[in-house]
Amino acid sequence: MLLFTPAALALVFSAAACGSEHAGSGSSAPPPKDTVAPSASSANHLTVSYRASAQAPAKTWTLTCDPTGGDHPKAAQACASLAKTPDAFKPVPPDMMCTKIYGGPEIATVKGTWHGRPVDTEFTRVDGCQLARWHKVAPLFGDVPPVR
Repeated sequence: MLLFTPAALALVFSAAACGSEHAGSGSSAPPPKDTVAPSASSANHLTVSYRASAQAPAKTWTLTCDPTGGDHPKAAQACASLAKTPDAFKPVPPDMMCTKIYGGPEIATVKGTWHGRPVDTEFTRVDGCQLARWHKVAPLFGDVPPVR
């Protein structure tokens, strides 16, 4: 015969109840905090500024995607490259080891909203990591000279 102490029974019953409050398919539970419902008017609106160097004047464009618009010179290509790159605005981790491949002095900043999330980031070509990040979304920066 198997005997359980009151403490052991409490543990068994509490373990059995774990997760049961969300097991149903009802929609009463709130969405996860990292889920953002984009609005049609502001979900994909960006301002892109490109400089040939830190001292050069900036060229600035607006870009909207879905539908494509704004005054960006390569709007359709820029939207297509962003659509293929889900982590387009993710920065390079600070502890990432990067090759010392210099791609040029160009600098671009991107601000706005992408898929309902705020964007405020900078792109450079100062090392291999930054260069790879730049190339993922290169049409976003207009006509940029190739890597030197």
